[in-house]
Amino acid sequence: MPNLGTPELIIILLVVLLLVGGRKLPELARSIGTSMQELRKGMNGEAKTAKSAEAAKSEDA
Repeated sequence: MPNLGTPELIIILLVVLLLVGGRKLPELARSIGTSMQELRKGMNGEAKTAKSAEAAKSEDA
């Protein structure tokens, strides 16, 4: 996988700014942040569910 340096990231951000527009950019960033937060909650919930299922199996044995 290629390394992304500062110049590449700036170019990517400029392209996103041109495609999305300045007015919609905060809304886009907010929705991405919310999506990441939901993903983390889902992953943590899944891990807790797996741990509790393992604990239940070990108690039954």
